[in-house]
Amino acid sequence: MSPEPATARLSFVTLEQFLEQLPPELTMIHDGGSGASLLRWVEPSELEDPTPYLPEGEFLLTAGLPFLGKGGSAAKVDAYVQRLVDAKVAALGFGIRPYFDAVPDALVDACRRHNLTLFEVPESLPFAAIGLEFSQLLETDNARVFRQLADTNRQLMRAVLSPRPEHELLAALVLRVPVWAVLVGADGRVRARRHNGGGSNGVEHSLLGPMLERLLSGSGPRVEMDGFDQPGSALVFGHPLRSTKDANLGALILGSDAPLSPAQNNVVQSAVGLLELLVRQRTSGSLAPSQLATAVLLHPDSITSGGTKHVNGLKDLVAQSLSSTRSAQMRVVQGVRVDGAADDGPVRELLQWRRLFDTKLVEITEYGFAAITRLKVDDSLLADVEKLGWRLVIGEPTELLGLTAAYQRASSLRSRVVTTGKSARVDEVTWSVTGLLGREAGSMLAERLLAPVLSLEADRRDPLLSVLRGWLSENGSWDGSAKLLGLHRNSVRRQIGVLGELLDMDLNQAQVRAELWFALQYVDELVVGPSADGTDG
Repeated sequence: MSPEPATARLSFVTLEQFLEQLPPELTMIHDGGSGASLLRWVEPSELEDPTPYLPEGEFLLTAGLPFLGKGGSAAKVDAYVQRLVDAKVAALGFGIRPYFDAVPDALVDACRRHNLTLFEVPESLPFAAIGLEFSQLLETDNARVFRQLADTNRQLMRAVLSPRPEHELLAALVLRVPVWAVLVGADGRVRARRHNGGGSNGVEHSLLGPMLERLLSGSGPRVEMDGFDQPGSALVFGHPLRSTKDANLGALILGSDAPLSPAQNNVVQSAVGLLELLVRQRTSGSLAPSQLATAVLLHPDSITSGGTKHVNGLKDLVAQSLSSTRSAQMRVVQGVRVDGAADDGPVRELLQWRRLFDTKLVEITEYGFAAITRLKVDDSLLADVEKLGWRLVIGEPTELLGLTAAYQRASSLRSRVVTTGKSARVDEVTWSVTGLLGREAGSMLAERLLAPVLSLEADRRDPLLSVLRGWLSENGSWDGSAKLLGLHRNSVRRQIGVLGELLDMDLNQAQVRAELWFALQYVDELVVGPSADGTDG
């Protein structure tokens, strides 16, 4: 069976639908029962024999020129009508004037005899107006069908991105097309099955053997046909699912009791194309990621301990997975979801990150995702990701042997990104505790640890903070801090004692001193009013 030609119409208008749009002045002289017939076009013709130029399902219009003179004899008129019926013309419209004031009796008798629907078209209704009305109606109907096809294609795409794409794609297909569907693998076994709820679950799989043999042994695009005396299976047609090199990877078999419309065939072809993409990805797509995963899973230490040949092989697999070269550097990128980001499901998100970062090495994680990419992740790409409601930790350039360390450095910044809600680049961060903490986290630490002091009036708060900063900078030395601050050592001792009581901390502990020192680096963010030196800021 040959596929639908590209020029096949997606929808048709029936004669009855068309007549409802026409003025009531159009009079039916004889009803030939063709109201449900599908009209292909409306065509005026004054030829004695127009049938060589008429497609099936035509509404023919004539002003009666063929019936003037000898052409108006009963025999000539009867032969004219017979030719129209043989050509499967849907209806004949006879226009009043300029040649006739009424429909000739011979034409009325012939149409009744051959059961051809006949209309009288008044002079007030030009043939051009009838043709224009039909084209507008057809355009409206085609627009409706195109909207339905667009909606159906969106459903098919959503199915492909679901966790069980093959099953969901068949479910979406039978929802829009009155068929049962069976997806078969290259081994002939059923991988998925769906029926349309019309009472038919398809035919026994054993009965499909001859069709499957033809589908899985042939070559090129084709459709195999069969039929069975079972509900919903009068017409059974199969489509092979082929690799890019025309290897047969499986087949889609559909069953129905009636031929499919052009629009329904369009949906089927879309489903076949998407199923081919799925099986190609699973069986004959890029082989590098699966080889890389197998090597790393079976020999996890081989990246650092393997021989040069083995490591170079891994580098090649990584490069293929990144659309890159063996010597090109790569980056680890971690993504964190923030408020407002859409949750599209793991499969859709995985494909989204693979596309944006041009890599097949993406992992969906509990915090978001991690990816290895050859891209530099410039500000434009970062902005695109942030518009989706995500924030990134962007690693520095590295090679295969440095990936683990690069991932750890990126992970150390993730909490900062979560806290601040801002993306971070590893190579722009100051690698110190204060640099890693960031402004927001540091201010939170200062506010928590120093709250009792910060709540004091400025004239008491600022001297205490100054003493604490000086004492810690001198590693707790009374003499050193007294000299630095210009105070007596006993005064320093007394004020440090006050601070210990206010903070409820043992300032002799090294950990406490370290935490207070880090907190003091951010205290200026929290102090509003006179500066620490007593002057108005």
